[in-house]
Amino acid sequence: MTKLAEYARLIKFEHTIFALPFALASVLILYERAPTLWQIFWIVVALVSARTLGMALNRLLDEDIDRLNPRTKDWSLPAGRVTREEVKRLIYFSGAVFVFSTLMLNFLAFLLSPVVIFLLGIYPKAKRFTNYPHVFLGLVYFLIPVAVDVALNERVSTQALLLGFAMATWVAGFDILYSIQDYEFDRKHGIGSLPAKHGIETALKVSRLLHLATFLFLVFLGIASDRLGFIYFAGLVVLGAFLVYEHSLVKPWDLSKLNKAFFTVNGYVSIAFFLVVLLDKVL
Repeated sequence: MTKLAEYARLIKFEHTIFALPFALASVLILYERAPTLWQIFWIVVALVSARTLGMALNRLLDEDIDRLNPRTKDWSLPAGRVTREEVKRLIYFSGAVFVFSTLMLNFLAFLLSPVVIFLLGIYPKAKRFTNYPHVFLGLVYFLIPVAVDVALNERVSTQALLLGFAMATWVAGFDILYSIQDYEFDRKHGIGSLPAKHGIETALKVSRLLHLATFLFLVFLGIASDRLGFIYFAGLVVLGAFLVYEHSLVKPWDLSKLNKAFFTVNGYVSIAFFLVVLLDKVL
């Protein structure tokens, strides 16, 4: 049980709250025919296994950096509580589960699964060759609603693309906030990030612009869809308020509430969006 808990800490399983509600909201928005429990089950399995694969790859490929960083040196792998071989086995297992889950959905999803795996593998490496690795994480999340559309309808619709852009800008925006924690370390060791390249003040401005884009893409989604109504648009006001509150917590001269902005408020944003879509569908 202790080892299982260590694996959960390794992949930060609790952060699944960022992606899962958005994925379930994608199901509610995009289905042409009511999805079966079979489809919903394998979509959830695919999402959780892909996220596990991505986090395990991140930990393995970033081990050298994590050992040097005071913030991460006590994480499971650098601290030796999990071995490299154990992380590799987790990668093989979660990758196999992900590919199998796509096959259980439909053959097109299976054929496209290597694209997801490629992006999950390239993100940890991105900070070594670009100052904008946040874009690559955004691309991973862009694929979530696109993958849901493929899984349910074997197509990629305008609504899936709009929701994908909303998720991409949302995740890239809060990944920029997250990377501010390592501003000094990244600059000292030549690790690429937008804050390290352009400074904290510029990074905060870019993050705000990305989250404004998130809000606008969600508005465009509501306009483009004939199945989202008043409750959805009213809910977007609440969602927008969460985003404004998130950015009010972080200032260039005061980063003391950065974790609250990243972990707590972003969890609220994801859950709030799912509840808004669910209420709109039910009522």
